[in-house]
Amino acid sequence: MDGALIVDKPAEMSSHTVVVHVRRLVGTRRVGHTGTLDPFATGVLVVLVGKATRLLQFLSDTEKEYEAVIRFGHATDTGDRTGRRLPDPDQARRAHDLSETEVESAMNSLRGPIDQVPPMYSAKKVKGQKLYELARRGQQIERQAVRVNIDAFEIVEADGPRIIRNDDGTADLTVRVVCSAGTYVRTLAEDLGRKLGLGAHLTALRRTRAGRFKIESAITLDELEIVSRTNSIGDEIISLDAIIEHLPVIVLSETDVRRVRNGVNIEFDSAYQHGQRLRLQNIAGELVAVGIYDGERKIAHPYVVLGE
Repeated sequence: MDGALIVDKPAEMSSHTVVVHVRRLVGTRRVGHTGTLDPFATGVLVVLVGKATRLLQFLSDTEKEYEAVIRFGHATDTGDRTGRRLPDPDQARRAHDLSETEVESAMNSLRGPIDQVPPMYSAKKVKGQKLYELARRGQQIERQAVRVNIDAFEIVEADGPRIIRNDDGTADLTVRVVCSAGTYVRTLAEDLGRKLGLGAHLTALRRTRAGRFKIESAITLDELEIVSRTNSIGDEIISLDAIIEHLPVIVLSETDVRRVRNGVNIEFDSAYQHGQRLRLQNIAGELVAVGIYDGERKIAHPYVVLGE
């Protein structure tokens, strides 16, 4: 069983725990995922099974889309609702005083290429150590800002008021975010709060798309449990070739298939850019390997060979 499952991750479960569940249901240890979701978050988690785990490197930099609820009024040490409330600074304003006009203006300043400092409570590694492990020990270290791209950052339309003013003095805003891989929506929420002169954190986060994989095609773990009992998990598996269908394709002859499986380069003259990654298929449309185009030598070099 080789391919991908698009799982709708439930809240209060780590991405690793999802992988553990899938390993049990599909009966193999060769299971991995692309793009960690925080335990409190839900939504699209692309889980790779079997030979598909070798394709992870071709999916890790795909664009992501989220729907999130930002709460203005105070910050937390994790940037989300699971964290400890931080002491309120002397704020010159209240969350209830926010207007849609000033919120949209601040959001506009956070669109496009921006520099973002990774949060301490994240799985990012610095000198071999995960930041959240240091944070749990009460350590704070300097982190280098990373350039990310925010393609969309907008308020989600609602039937009623778009800024919800809560009884405790906080205010909630539901937003849609489309961003490059490596973006922390928690940090984006905190940065928006700072621009508005308020503490802010996330109370909800749902990934609705990872690359071309959308929430509409995701399966829950409960649903996966059901199909496993009827031995029909295979019906939910996305094929190896379909996982990376965003890459250009070359259909190989039977002779070239044998050559590629032995790691032999294929002569191939094309207008593709040097270094372009390519799907190498057999005549049945099955993925044999991922190749890299060498524009100088006019060859396709087998980079990841998937075997028989």
